[in-house]
Amino acid sequence: MMQLAHWRKALTTLLLSLLLIVSIGCSQTDTSPFADAQQESTAPGAAPAVVDEAQKGGEFNRFFPRSGGGYDVVFSQEKQGFAEAKLKYEGEDIGLLAISDTISLPAAAQKYESSSETLAGYPVLDLGDTQTGVLVSDRYQVKAISRDTAFDAQARREWLEKFDLSGLANLQ
Repeated sequence: MMQLAHWRKALTTLLLSLLLIVSIGCSQTDTSPFADAQQESTAPGAAPAVVDEAQKGGEFNRFFPRSGGGYDVVFSQEKQGFAEAKLKYEGEDIGLLAISDTISLPAAAQKYESSSETLAGYPVLDLGDTQTGVLVSDRYQVKAISRDTAFDAQARREWLEKFDLSGLANLQ
C-alpha cells in the first residue's frame, strides 16, 4: 500500500512538472515588427488610431471611378477615414483603389512635399513599384495599387485621373 502512495505522488509530481514545462514552452512572444506598435496602441491612454475628425469611409465612395469597359470597381472595405475598392478586369483582380483621410496620420501627407510632379494639379508620387498616390487638398490620399503586372505605373495614373478629385477636394 505504501508503495502505491509513493508511485501516485511521483506520478503527480511528474505530470505537474510536465504541465508547467509545456505551458511555458507553448507561450508565444510576439516578435513581429508590429508587436511594439500593437502594445503602444492598446495601452491605457493611447491616442486613437483614427481621430474623430476623420471622414467616414462611406463619404469617399462617390469619388471613386465607375465600372465600365470590362473593368469592375468592387467596394471591399470601408471604415472611418478609409474606403477601398478592388479593381477587376474581366473578373480578375488587377489592383486596388483607395482613399484615406490623412488627418489621422499626417506623415502620409508629408511624403508628398517631395513630389515634383502633379496629376490634375495635385502632387503625385510612385510609392514603391506597386503603388501610385495623389494627395488632394493636403489631406486625402488617393491610391492605386497593383496586383497584376499589367496594372503598371502608367495604368495606375490613368485610374487616379478617373477619380473625382475636384469633388473630393471640396469634401468638408
